[in-house]
Amino acid sequence: MLLPQPMARGVIVQRYKRFFVDLVLDDGRAITAHCPNPGAMLGLKDAGLAAWVSWSGDPKRKLAWTLQLVEANGGLVGVNTLLPNKLVAEALAAEAVPELTGYAVIRPEVKYAEASRVDFLLTHPDRPPCWLEVKNCHLSRTPPLAEFPDCVAARSTRHLGDLAARVEQGDRAVALFVVQRSDCDAFSACAELDPAFAKALDRAADAGVEVLVYGCEMGSEAIRLSRRMVWKR
Repeated sequence: MLLPQPMARGVIVQRYKRFFVDLVLDDGRAITAHCPNPGAMLGLKDAGLAAWVSWSGDPKRKLAWTLQLVEANGGLVGVNTLLPNKLVAEALAAEAVPELTGYAVIRPEVKYAEASRVDFLLTHPDRPPCWLEVKNCHLSRTPPLAEFPDCVAARSTRHLGDLAARVEQGDRAVALFVVQRSDCDAFSACAELDPAFAKALDRAADAGVEVLVYGCEMGSEAIRLSRRMVWKR
């Protein structure tokens, strides 16, 4: 998946009010960028970290710049939580996720349960439907281990229960964690930061929800799903 262009490199000054980040670009300009990440961004928001921002010429936007990548542990980390769904959509279309091939129709953002929208519904006349939830993962406190979430994630916990309910009805359900960094080879639920989510993930897996974890090949121009990672329960 190609990242928006042009991109510029700079240094983080501060992140505040969740969705704002001040930076000084390498050319000396001081800017405020939109931070498309509502999470804690542990280890990825500190002053002095190098980061990459994209520029948009859309006159309707209040902030022309968007934070996309942060340099950490010798590599690039994707912090834009809107990208994983696009990455997965591209990978599904290219049949680049072997565990999720063979479906005739791929529908995004389908309403289900009482108050949820599944990220993708995969269907085929000869197979049970597959309900696919995608989660963005960028936390790594001790590489090469990636962790999710980086703060309390009540909505994600609810989604796991919704997926388990679909399995009980005879459908297939998958929770796919997209690790937007290339320095990790294993994944674990972060019970220290959200014990309820960690327990819910175990319960969902025991109920038949499939847990997939894929890492990414990261670059300042493009990102793509590249490899299956190990889930450590």
